[in-house]
Amino acid sequence: MTEHSTAASANHVSGRGQTHRSINEVRRSIAARLVGRDRELDLLLAAVAAGRDLLIEGPPGTSKSTLLGAITAEWGIPLLFVEGNADLTPARIVGHHNPARVLREDYSEDNFVAGPLVEAMRTGGFLYVEEFNRAPEDTLNTLLTAMAERRIAIPRVGTVDALPTFRVVASMNPYDNVGTTRLSTSVHDRLCRLAIGYQDADAERGIVALRTESDSLRLIADSVAITRATREHEDITQGSSVRGAIDLALVAQQLANLREVSIPEVADIDPPRDLPEDYRQVMLDSVLVALSGRIHVDDTADATPESILHEIWQDHFVLKPAAAEPG
Repeated sequence: MTEHSTAASANHVSGRGQTHRSINEVRRSIAARLVGRDRELDLLLAAVAAGRDLLIEGPPGTSKSTLLGAITAEWGIPLLFVEGNADLTPARIVGHHNPARVLREDYSEDNFVAGPLVEAMRTGGFLYVEEFNRAPEDTLNTLLTAMAERRIAIPRVGTVDALPTFRVVASMNPYDNVGTTRLSTSVHDRLCRLAIGYQDADAERGIVALRTESDSLRLIADSVAITRATREHEDITQGSSVRGAIDLALVAQQLANLREVSIPEVADIDPPRDLPEDYRQVMLDSVLVALSGRIHVDDTADATPESILHEIWQDHFVLKPAAAEPG
């Protein structure tokens, strides 16, 4: 078994021969434009710089692809995305011979069309496989060979050797078990694992402010609070990610403009006291649009997404402020 490339290779030389800054400089550059992911950035950088392949486990919208994109951009190497599903066969991920040219020329290396795995190996890029546990077992076995040997043999093409910065990075959602398969011991044994959860409330408010370019603390705070509440409701098996909060803030801003409703500027963010009824109605309608398709209701619950979101809205804007009133 061939050992992975060393940390020195990853820190200084890419598959294209480019000179890289130190890992510390890369880390500082990424951290300057990333909100609330310092620990995860450190661990991910350490793993890939050490030459390891990695499984990132976490719900959607937790910055997995953002982290990888930032690292590969800083290193100047490709990031190739692949979606794990039943159609991801070995031929799709490795590559295939062009059928029309095969009929004219027979099989040859020249008419081989490289798949994302071969492309990543040849360019020293990161192959990022989303929904890793949805890929077929024979496809995962192909990836195991590439990870273990850093090379693969392709009939009628030859052996493809990976450049030093080649990595396989996989991700999966621990809350989604529908249509997934249990990963084998062999797969787990070849991958480091990084568990990523949701950011804290302060970080999510920072993300929403950055992505929406909104300067309304009230709108940002309410959007984040309601979105985070979807992750704690007893009838919701999986709540919305911060993407829901971003969309909620954007939709609410436009709806407020359309209805000529002023968004209140309230210094006291929590609890949301004395907010105008027209603003609260804007938020309710925006919540239903932005979040109803993002939450997964328990099959045993006698409720709809709309009824649950109305309950969350009411708890945030009516019950919570009332409970906080003096006396």
